Amino acid sequence: MGKMVMAKSKLSYEESRRQRLEENKKRMEALNLPQLAQSLKTTSSPKPSPMKRTKPRTVEKQMVVVRRSSRVANLPIPVYKEVVVDRVMIPRKSYSSRHRDLSNRVYASDEARAEAMERAEDLESGLGSDHPIFVKTMLPSHVSGGFWLGLQVRFCKEHLPKGDEVMTLIDEDGNEYPTIYLARKTGLSGGWKGFAVAHDLVDGDALVFQLIRRTAFKVYILRVGRPEDGNML
Repeated sequence: MGKMVMAKSKLSYEESRRQRLEENKKRMEALNLPQLAQSLKTTSSPKPSPMKRTKPRTVEKQMVVVRRSSRVANLPIPVYKEVVVDRVMIPRKSYSSRHRDLSNRVYASDEARAEAMERAEDLESGLGSDHPIFVKTMLPSHVSGGFWLGLQVRFCKEHLPKGDEVMTLIDEDGNEYPTIYLARKTGLSGGWKGFAVAHDLVDGDALVFQLIRRTAFKVYILRVGRPEDGNML
């Protein structure tokens, strides 16, 4: 008896559930819900939008009149040209290997340097005062490495050209050695190495420079440690 009651109640539940589903389906169709659900599915995955094409940007060019001062407005437009400045140059010479090797040179002592300078000053006094003259002791930078010879500033200001010139150094045999005199630096540059190497100048030698012409020196060399030297080159 109990089983029959349970089976009957179950049947009535299933029947009522089926009826509710049918009623719900009719209501959905009346509201057009199935078509709305389908349309939502199709729109849930949006299609990628095509790239926007931008038009190329154009820049409008305009001619602008440059304002000029009233003082120069009527003057012709200046033309700038490259100006080539002539440099004082002398031909290079090659020197043979007969000259002494200075790789193991010995620097002059203070006593030897002073002794050579004393002999040079005696020679300077004996040459008289007809031509401007000065004495210069040789340092390592004068006779090796850079081969730059700085001259006495006062002597250069009073007796030498105001601009760069070719200064000729003349030795005892009358051989001439052109060098470059740099007025602003008051010294001898290019060509001085040729003279120094040709006469085997070393640290401590004393040189007497006698200006015999506007751009020419007569040069006397007093060798360091060799008192018998001192003749004109």
